[in-house]
Amino acid sequence: MDDRRTAILAEIPRLRRYARALLRGRESSDDLVQDTLERALGKMENWQTGDSPRRWLFTIMHHLFIDQTRRRNRRGEDVMLSLDDDEALGQQALQQETAEAGEVLDALSALSPDRRAAIVLVGVEGFSYAEAAGMLGVPAGTVMSRVARGREEMRRLLDDNARRKTLKVVEK
Repeated sequence: MDDRRTAILAEIPRLRRYARALLRGRESSDDLVQDTLERALGKMENWQTGDSPRRWLFTIMHHLFIDQTRRRNRRGEDVMLSLDDDEALGQQALQQETAEAGEVLDALSALSPDRRAAIVLVGVEGFSYAEAAGMLGVPAGTVMSRVARGREEMRRLLDDNARRKTLKVVEK
């Protein structure tokens, strides 16, 4: 296996994390990763040898995600998220951190795909605003705006969730 293929394969965990943040469903995110890898391996001549393939792969994945979303919207298909066995069981969180992580993921998935992609690329994957802008095909200022508005929306969603969980005792 040549160095280019090895470098691409090393990015699979990051690609899976980004796909999961975009789609939430395990099967659909794995399909997106597979589509991304197929496209990348078929178009390896487009990648500048010597550079990390990370930005190139994330750009491919984002474009595939947008194409799939547009296709679904045009067709008007309903998307059913299948629950894995461990997700289908209604178990209470064993640790506070697990519950909080679930709330953050729920808030993240409630964001628009544009804001969610910007937050994950900048906040989770560590890309600069300029790099994320190149991957998303928008100006850096637009990425900055999406990240700021997405963070504010997540704060609001998480605050609302915390308020709903607070028990109030009423004395008569």
